[in-house]
Amino acid sequence: MLRYALTKLALLVPLLLGVCLVVFVIGAATPGDPVQMMLGEGAPSAEVERLRARLGLDLPWYLQYVHFVGRAVRGDLGLSYRSKLPVFGEVMDRFPATLELTTAAMAFAVIFGLALGVLAALGHNTVLDRLAMLLALVGSSAPVFWSGLLLILLFALTLGWLPASGRGSPPQLVLPALALGLGSAALIARLTRSSMLEALSQDYIRTARAKGLAERAVVVRHALRNGLIPVTAAIGLQVGGLLAGAVLTETVFAWPGLGRLTVQAIEQRDFPVLRGALLLVAITFTLVNLALDFLFAYLDPRIRYR
Repeated sequence: MLRYALTKLALLVPLLLGVCLVVFVIGAATPGDPVQMMLGEGAPSAEVERLRARLGLDLPWYLQYVHFVGRAVRGDLGLSYRSKLPVFGEVMDRFPATLELTTAAMAFAVIFGLALGVLAALGHNTVLDRLAMLLALVGSSAPVFWSGLLLILLFALTLGWLPASGRGSPPQLVLPALALGLGSAALIARLTRSSMLEALSQDYIRTARAKGLAERAVVVRHALRNGLIPVTAAIGLQVGGLLAGAVLTETVFAWPGLGRLTVQAIEQRDFPVLRGALLLVAITFTLVNLALDFLFAYLDPRIRYR
């Protein structure tokens, strides 16, 4: 296990360098000239060139990338073109809100998806199974912004049970977390159902039942643990989907996170803030998947020896 962990950690370095390159290219490929936006269209050309040189935008792209990585390693993501404040402080101020929303959405997706998938597998070809898969189909087909608007219309405007926007209290977290986690819950439910059906048909399940084990022990200790192996891999991929979907969710629910900050940075051509937000999201996704790799190796000991 130690060798497996060290190998994964060693591969993390080139992976993060690649993430930095992708983030840098996305920022550079975004249309618009930040210098013209900062100085205005009628600014003198000498002033434009002077500001461009001060920001390092006159250097070749590969030198800009090297400088970007060197500063990022030290925690220096530059200054915002708009606010003139350090980018690291701005993105870290917004990151807890996105982390809170994503964590709540993932918790809902995992708990609801696993429960729905297990119930559907245990009641295979029954009304419960068909109803569960119908709910999963609806959840996977509904776009985040559409389900968010429906939740606001039903629970905030019609019933008045929950607030429609803002952050600061647990009730304000419920609707955005449900809207963001609905699609992931549907995917986890469908995958859990298929994995559990395959596990329940194996010989070791019949052997466990023949030994007189209680049905709950057979399902939880044997079938579910083996069925969780492909589900764990899917959960890692869903983290990226949730972080991406947070952009729309935070916009719909006025949630003050990285998603809204990213949209504002794109609108204002604030490339340092855009790169900082994307880099933080990418690093979070990478580290979460690294942790899930270790969990994957724990669930399936054969993986750690490959």
